[in-house]
Amino acid sequence: MAEKLMKYADATKKYDVVFGLETHVELSTNTKLFCPAHIEFGGEPNTQLTPVSLGLPGSLPVVNKTAVDYAIKLGLALHCEIAEWSQFARKNYFYPDMPRDYQISQYDKPTNGNGYLDVELEDGTVFRVPIERAHIEDDAGKNTHVGGADGRIEGADHSLVDYNRAGVPLIEIVTKPIEGAGDRAPEIAGAYMRAIRDIVRALGISHARMEQGNMRADVNVSLRPSADAPYGTRSETKNVNSFRGIEKTIQYEIRRQAARLDEGKDILQETRHWDEATQTTAGGRVKSDADDYRYFPDPDLVMLHITKEHIAEIQAQMPEMPRERRNRLKSEWGLTDLQMRDILNADALDLIEETVKAGASAAGARKWWLGELSREANAKGVSLEELPVTPADVAEVEKLIADGKLNDKLAKQTVAGVLKGEGTPDEVVAKHGYKIVEDNGAIEAAVDAAFEANPDVVEKLKSGNMKPMGVIIGAVMKATRGQADAKAVTKVVMGKIKN
Repeated sequence: MAEKLMKYADATKKYDVVFGLETHVELSTNTKLFCPAHIEFGGEPNTQLTPVSLGLPGSLPVVNKTAVDYAIKLGLALHCEIAEWSQFARKNYFYPDMPRDYQISQYDKPTNGNGYLDVELEDGTVFRVPIERAHIEDDAGKNTHVGGADGRIEGADHSLVDYNRAGVPLIEIVTKPIEGAGDRAPEIAGAYMRAIRDIVRALGISHARMEQGNMRADVNVSLRPSADAPYGTRSETKNVNSFRGIEKTIQYEIRRQAARLDEGKDILQETRHWDEATQTTAGGRVKSDADDYRYFPDPDLVMLHITKEHIAEIQAQMPEMPRERRNRLKSEWGLTDLQMRDILNADALDLIEETVKAGASAAGARKWWLGELSREANAKGVSLEELPVTPADVAEVEKLIADGKLNDKLAKQTVAGVLKGEGTPDEVVAKHGYKIVEDNGAIEAAVDAAFEANPDVVEKLKSGNMKPMGVIIGAVMKATRGQADAKAVTKVVMGKIKN
């Protein structure tokens, strides 16, 4: 039975929204957090294992130093306090994807704490998201439920477990309760998650591909009568793995909880699951508190000692952060706020920057990636990065245009050839014989033929009406198979109508 929902605008007027995000970021280390098992996405199930990742008796964990350094980098980027001493703890729960029957995480002594992240919304508003902690832990394996609908456990007749992911290092970034967002809560959540993705990619510590599970979020939502009232009971929607899903989850939970509160019903403190097909959340289990996990320090691991000198070393290696980089490129490229937002929405900033570095102008690079190539990506249902064309290819096409060897039409045909796998731009040009017709005699002959076929257009041009000029240029282009230079054609046409 469908849950009753209140209109979103009414819900956010009547109740004060409080939300929080627990973001799991999978680190791109070569090996797991506590053992030397290799990490590779998409590998054969249960092939990336050691006795430690299987929790076999007698096996002992050894911490991955690179993962700790990655955590420090992220802590610095999130303006966190880096603890000199931090500790791993056992989080006890029983589930088939956790072979040890406990997760190694951090509890009361996390590596990073008390930070914040300023996120910029589409209208330029900056909202500060407070961060409680960013702690290190290992991931669980992956359950595949067989026989049920959409791979869910409901209706399944059996389940399969792949332990390749068990032991992969994660950082869990936990926000403090986010207040004051009002009806912009979904937008703020989406902007925050995109900012986290951009930061971890800039730091080089995660691929942050949500569709591959490198990054996902647990979404907490509660409502209260007013901003000065105690927090309401929260729901926690687990493992949402798309930006739109996170935004939609918050919007749906606000509407659902508001309707229940309006009818005098209680909100259960429970885990829920986002269903992309129905665009709804569904109840799971009653939410556990920290006491239920029986945390205690892991006796097999010593405390982490992070010195001020080591933090300073890592600080010196920190790259330019995404927000500062965007502002710099916007200034260097002479873009408006709207133009930069278009680039970001298309996820094309890296590609355009690489194209400019390869020799193209910023305007030329932006034209290709946001125009022809975006249309191609949308038609194929893939990202721009997945297209079989590189920034170097685009820069090469731009150079051919600048050198007068291709016009716009031939350039588009060249890029189409690259996308079909016919080779580099130079190879495509050579294969098809693409070149601008520079023979004035050939252009004049084509213009004469166009004049003869369109006498009424010629009369208009001679009388000073230049609007139908495109008819003549189009006819010449057709006659020359698009290889005439439009400027040269226009010059010949203007010379003839003046005589």
